Amino acid sequence: MKTMSDQATNLLTMTKPRKISYAFMAIMLAVVASMHLATPLLTVLFSLFCLHIFNFGGRKFLASGLFVCVCAGILMGLLFFSYQVYYTTPEILDKLIPKIMSYAEQYKIKIPFEDKETFKQFVGDGLLGQAGLIGTSLEVAGRQMAMIIIGIVVAISLFANSAIVLDDGEQTSKNNLYFLSAEEIGSRFRTFYRSFATVMGAQIVISAINAFATAMFIMIAHLPYAWLLVVVTFLCGLLPIVGNLISNTIIFCVALTVSPGTAFASLAFLIIVHKLEYFLNSQIVGHRIRNPMWLTLLALVVGERLMGITGMILAPIILHYVKTEASKVRIVQRKRQESDEMSEEMDVDQTLHLKPSDVN
Repeated sequence: MKTMSDQATNLLTMTKPRKISYAFMAIMLAVVASMHLATPLLTVLFSLFCLHIFNFGGRKFLASGLFVCVCAGILMGLLFFSYQVYYTTPEILDKLIPKIMSYAEQYKIKIPFEDKETFKQFVGDGLLGQAGLIGTSLEVAGRQMAMIIIGIVVAISLFANSAIVLDDGEQTSKNNLYFLSAEEIGSRFRTFYRSFATVMGAQIVISAINAFATAMFIMIAHLPYAWLLVVVTFLCGLLPIVGNLISNTIIFCVALTVSPGTAFASLAFLIIVHKLEYFLNSQIVGHRIRNPMWLTLLALVVGERLMGITGMILAPIILHYVKTEASKVRIVQRKRQESDEMSEEMDVDQTLHLKPSDVN
């Protein structure tokens, strides 16, 4: 029977199956980056995150059914949201363009259009020049939707049965390379999911607080399209750092349709909220992730270059995962180095204390 110290030593040993599992994860992440598979990976992680939340009392079938209903509701909400954006955007532009023209004329700023008709022509010429790009974007959107559906199905399957080795009960011995490697790969995936839950859990909390504060300001300032701005703020808040810049730009443009004073008041409010978010990040994200901002920004830039927007979402998760796994390896190396030094010291002491008769 193994003692506790033997088990701890076994956990801290870099065995061959463990090396295979680390290589497997590195290859998987490289394939995700090179083949632009961040969307299905994120879908699987988000779906598992939701399924674990809905898993009341260990009833996986009930959790899966509730998750499917929630997905259907989200799809209907996105369709309604897209419909509202499609019909709301022209109304915002009708109010915004005259004000922009007035400010441009007042402050002698040159703009590429003179009225609403020339603005429409300007935008139409730009879209016509990018007609091929629009067609490609629609094709990419259809492919990404298929990836999302596949990711949801994979997540439900993993939630129902996450075992890698399905015939482990028929094996006479579990002490083989395949079984041990599968166990280690499963451990790597669990660590990766915990990194996702840590990062996205903190990001969801911050995004919800930001959306609530923005909703209070929108109600006080009586900005139009209030619920639309709150939803955009929450969704953009899930994207670290850059998402706030996107939502702030939209809110500022909508506030500009009311008056310049309201626009600058909203800008001042958003700056104050961002200062408070730095405190929230240090308290919520900092205690969970403990990564400096420059490293997070670097990961976001690399993730965007490799995988686009989904890469920016996935970058802090991979960064946290690599840090977690690398910390384990560092601890292992230190422990092994200390044990080697202790054994060398013991050998030296024994050599120094040997008697002549022991040598003979």
